[in-house]
Amino acid sequence: MLLVVATVLLLLVLPSEEKAKDFYSFKGVNIRGKLISLEKYRGSVSLVVNVASECGFTESHYQDLQQLQRELGSMHFNVLGFPCNQFGNQEPGSDQEIERFVRRAYRVSFPMFSKIIVKGTGANAAFKYLTDSSGMEPNWNFWKYLVDANGEVVDAWGPSVSVTQIKPQIASLVRQLIVKQKEEL
Repeated sequence: MLLVVATVLLLLVLPSEEKAKDFYSFKGVNIRGKLISLEKYRGSVSLVVNVASECGFTESHYQDLQQLQRELGSMHFNVLGFPCNQFGNQEPGSDQEIERFVRRAYRVSFPMFSKIIVKGTGANAAFKYLTDSSGMEPNWNFWKYLVDANGEVVDAWGPSVSVTQIKPQIASLVRQLIVKQKEEL
């Protein structure tokens, strides 16, 4: 029975090849177990990050990601956090434990998703799209993919590139979006 339920959920989360035209055409499971269409983020810029709670990059990245979310706001921008335990087993906790940790330690207010696999066999379809589109596959925690308002990958960076370093590019993309929206009014 559990296998049947898992298979059905997998089929719901993985869109058909024809349907997966951009990042926002995928679905994901949020950290509380609810199936979410990433379509809800269309029209805003997203920084998609594979996160981990016990990594050497955890503190600096979570602090900077939360600051970025606060500064750019959820109206035109969102950090989307996807926990992953593939690299050094540095995200061993359950979704509940991860959520409790990031909310308590870093006051994370940006959307968090259920723990996933980001590369190799069984990789999450949305992350496979990010990898294929950017030509850059995560090889550690805190890979960052910048996705524009239309769901297209603009750029990608590994964990050694800080959020502070890429903030000007993200802010510029958000400004362009705001200007475009104002011109359309």
